[in-house]
Amino acid sequence: MSRREEYESRTEELLEPIVSEAGFELVDVEYVKEAGTWYLRAYIDKPGGITVDDCEAVSRRFSDILDEKDYIEDSYIFEVSSPGLGRPLKKEKDFQRSLGEDVEIRTYRPIDGQKEFEGALKAFDKNTVTIAYEDDAEQIFQRSEIALIRLALDF
Repeated sequence: MSRREEYESRTEELLEPIVSEAGFELVDVEYVKEAGTWYLRAYIDKPGGITVDDCEAVSRRFSDILDEKDYIEDSYIFEVSSPGLGRPLKKEKDFQRSLGEDVEIRTYRPIDGQKEFEGALKAFDKNTVTIAYEDDAEQIFQRSEIALIRLALDF
């Protein structure tokens, strides 16, 4: 396990009880370097959406634990955020919740000349994702081909 994965996993383990107690869902945790600065980000959600006050409450509670446990070697900025409208599907529960919803898929390499696809999420397993198009045609993607899959944004 890489250092990044270790930090993300440890953060999820420590943060999950705080988020659950508040009635929220821990959607994802990421440890990333942007413009020379490390960020530890936690994404939380709840039915009806997350507010700034919700993010602040989780951040305040967890900051003390981060200071106490001190398991991250680098200096970093801790942020708590909503996953946003176009949140990526990463975990089993994300896919399960999104069955029947329109999703956008971006592939690493072109498939039949294109890299972007949109359709209703019809099925998934650990190796594949199946979407259905409006004409009832289906397409199966290998997960290893998918760079990004997220809920489609309707404007």
